[in-house]
Amino acid sequence: MSQIEMSLRGEFTEEMNSVAVAEQLDINLIMRRVASGKIVIPSNVNRKARAVGIGKGLKTKVNASIGTSTDIIDIEMEIEKARMAEKYGADTLMDLSVGGDVTQIRRAVMDAITLPLGTVPLYEAFAVAAEKYGSITKMPEGLLWDTIERQCEEGVAFMAVHCGINRLTLEVLKKQHYRYGGLVSKGGACMVAWMQYNNAENPLYANFDKVAGILRRYGVVLSLGNGFRAGAIHDATDRVQIQELIVNCEFAEAGRAMGCQTMVEGPGHIPINEIEANIILAKKMSGEAPFYMLGPITTDIAPGYDHITSAIGAALAASHGVDFLCYVTPAEHLGLPFTEDVREGVVAAKIAAHIGDMVKLSDTNRDKAISKARRDMDWMNQFKLAIDPERAIEIRNKRNSSSDERTCTMCGKFCANDMLQGIFEAHSKGTDKQ
Repeated sequence: MSQIEMSLRGEFTEEMNSVAVAEQLDINLIMRRVASGKIVIPSNVNRKARAVGIGKGLKTKVNASIGTSTDIIDIEMEIEKARMAEKYGADTLMDLSVGGDVTQIRRAVMDAITLPLGTVPLYEAFAVAAEKYGSITKMPEGLLWDTIERQCEEGVAFMAVHCGINRLTLEVLKKQHYRYGGLVSKGGACMVAWMQYNNAENPLYANFDKVAGILRRYGVVLSLGNGFRAGAIHDATDRVQIQELIVNCEFAEAGRAMGCQTMVEGPGHIPINEIEANIILAKKMSGEAPFYMLGPITTDIAPGYDHITSAIGAALAASHGVDFLCYVTPAEHLGLPFTEDVREGVVAAKIAAHIGDMVKLSDTNRDKAISKARRDMDWMNQFKLAIDPERAIEIRNKRNSSSDERTCTMCGKFCANDMLQGIFEAHSKGTDKQ
């Protein structure tokens, strides 16, 4: 049975209990929100993975994406990237491989980590079609269903499935005279090409019940893919994106009714003043299904620094109620990310998620604690409370030429806190108890 079906029977699952403990919330609250579709727990009956709750009232979670391309195929590097993502705090991992033996890569990655693994099954189906039949447009529909079923059997915990692309969304795209940034979703672009070549409806849209039925049997979360997400700031919140969002929100509700856990994906490239509106729309139309935001990237002019442009948007998104963030690495728009890019992307997204949770959940205890450690020049506690202790220690060690170990080389003998040590200790006791 799926998490939804168990919760509707009033039965706790091991995963629900783990989420309640991790979030320090009552398990009955978790169960009720799973039952209503406001919380999802990516899982699979065939693979034991870390239990991660995504949704209303929970900490904002971070996904890291890895995977081969047709130009760079290195299984060992993908395993290393997966381990790096887990080490630096990613909550989930997506394997988006399209080059090489993608089944072998996916299985090797799952063996290397304890995180729930997500995929985009369209990627594998179209990659196989290109190799076997010479073109993605010649993909037999049966190959798509076989791919979804097989990935579920292997233990995939959540899938981004492009159900919201249909003939109507294509007409909307044509009527609005395409886009500045074009289509940037690989899955979306492949499906559009397939539909146009075959003059056919998207089978994932036409047979949504089949999609939800397969995923429900394995307990897999259906992430309703954002194939028409904006790839340029100017295209954000345009008609085709919203048309797809409407379809996905309808499917989120339909999937829940079938016992399949669902979440909705969002943009993409978006200016900061449109982030809140997108979240309100998605939450309201989907019945508060968990919202998964890709990035979001908030300006188009910073290649090499898009982990920063997305962290700015992600912090705002989390503060406005986004539940799940997909990281962006410095390599975005430039090339396949390497292992160090994964670290940079995960850390930037974790910082953004925390900044958002400081508002969304009033979660400031860690900030208070590290502030006191700085005031008291307690370096060990500062490092312990840091998002990336290794980086903090590395920077301090490279610059610590001060004769006084308590201070740092920024101020040396003119350290403000050092000068005032002992003067206000009596007044700080109340603060220390807060």
